[in-house]
Amino acid sequence: MAKDFNTRIKTLARWIYEARYPVFFTGAGISTESGMYDYRGPDGVWTRQEKGLPPKQLKKPLSQMQPNQGHYALVELQNLGKLRFLISQNVDNLHLKSGIKQDILAELHGNAFKLRCQSCGRKVDKSMNLTKCMCGGRLLDSVVNFGQSLPRGELEQSFKHTRNSDLFVVLGSSLTVTPAADMPNEALRNASTLVIVNNDPTPFDSRAQLRFTEKVGEVMKETLKQLKGFMGLYD
Repeated sequence: MAKDFNTRIKTLARWIYEARYPVFFTGAGISTESGMYDYRGPDGVWTRQEKGLPPKQLKKPLSQMQPNQGHYALVELQNLGKLRFLISQNVDNLHLKSGIKQDILAELHGNAFKLRCQSCGRKVDKSMNLTKCMCGGRLLDSVVNFGQSLPRGELEQSFKHTRNSDLFVVLGSSLTVTPAADMPNEALRNASTLVIVNNDPTPFDSRAQLRFTEKVGEVMKETLKQLKGFMGLYD
């Protein structure tokens, strides 16, 4: 298994190295190593809800959660010029906290620490205690709840970058929630290479060119080491 894992790691690192337009897509599974709970896993938020069980309580407040090696690996890819765009289903703010630039990040389900203007779509920190945007529009919670539409601008931006991608890497998502889960289809339709890193099965497993069931942090840490070797960079 170790040999197979190392082979897959080298393959992913090589693909990232050669990619012209690598796009990454993250779900709750990238944040579980930070203490967050996933949604579709055996003891996930939605799984427990469907079983009539109460949600598990976080061991510490969301504001105290810290990024893990999976998040920081994406920041390193950004700094190496190997992350063209990042699409996330997470609202935990860990991508921004880790150092991902706002202009290459689409948070499809919002951010628990930000408000969104209902007129222009601009986001501001809740800590600013504002009720109106500089454009005059109302500022409301940016988190998208069940039944609400995803932010149109970020959704359109995500599909645009997905169509442009030649490598589309999914990290920690069950790929079952639409329209976000339509993006792997869009990537494949445009001849992008699909890679999935997720503990549990996804509907796209048979169509992925590379599949990992190992932890996101472990995969990204080892991939980054190999990538730096290809680039002639060594720690």
